[in-house]
Amino acid sequence: MIDVRRFDWRASAGKVRDSTAGGAPVTYGLIALCCAIFVISPLSGFGGASYGSQDVLLAAQAGYFERWGVIPAELWEGSARALATPFTALFVHGSWLHLLGNLLFLYVFGAMAEERMGHVHFALFYVGCGYLALVCYAAVHADSEQTLVGASGAISAVLGAFLYLFPKARVTSLFPFLFFLPLRFPAWIVLVFWFGLQWAAAQAADAGPGVAYLAHVAGFAAGFLYAWGRYRGRTRVKVPATATEGDRQP
Repeated sequence: MIDVRRFDWRASAGKVRDSTAGGAPVTYGLIALCCAIFVISPLSGFGGASYGSQDVLLAAQAGYFERWGVIPAELWEGSARALATPFTALFVHGSWLHLLGNLLFLYVFGAMAEERMGHVHFALFYVGCGYLALVCYAAVHADSEQTLVGASGAISAVLGAFLYLFPKARVTSLFPFLFFLPLRFPAWIVLVFWFGLQWAAAQAADAGPGVAYLAHVAGFAAGFLYAWGRYRGRTRVKVPATATEGDRQP
């Protein structure tokens, strides 16, 4: 499933707070920062000629992962460098597809969550839940020497918080089994379906190379539970988001 941004988050978030009061600088700043870090890394493909040979480039990429990514077997040794890696890994991505896939979800769901939480609060929430998600994965795979990178855990936390805060905001989604037809659903349907896929994939996954589905599950759960504990009893946005120009009202 691939989500694309098709709702006017400003119109919907305005029901909670004035959307002209600050926008979403943290969300867009995180997107810009992740892009900038990837572009200057040896993974982007830019400047590849400067490494001289393919072997040197591959060695540089492996060293980059080992320096900035989480290696579960090393994390529990307790060194300051290893304990910092769940933070640095949030800004490292393994490929253009990995980067763009993560940032698409952050773009779709981050702005409204930031509007609801406030800028500083959202930034701390993003980093804290992202760190926790990677640590949870490392705890389950404590003997693994595979490097873990990416913002997926933090972005999954944003999705979890969004589910609690804006359950009926509508998004347009593309589902492969529906021939990729763009259909509009309340956020709770999309996000519960997404979480179910991650949970099922996590049961089948091992500690080898691939997608760290368990980090997605941990991040989503952390985000939802945090939003539930922090905003329980307060007003949530329960009305559908205003349709974008050219769409019909749901």
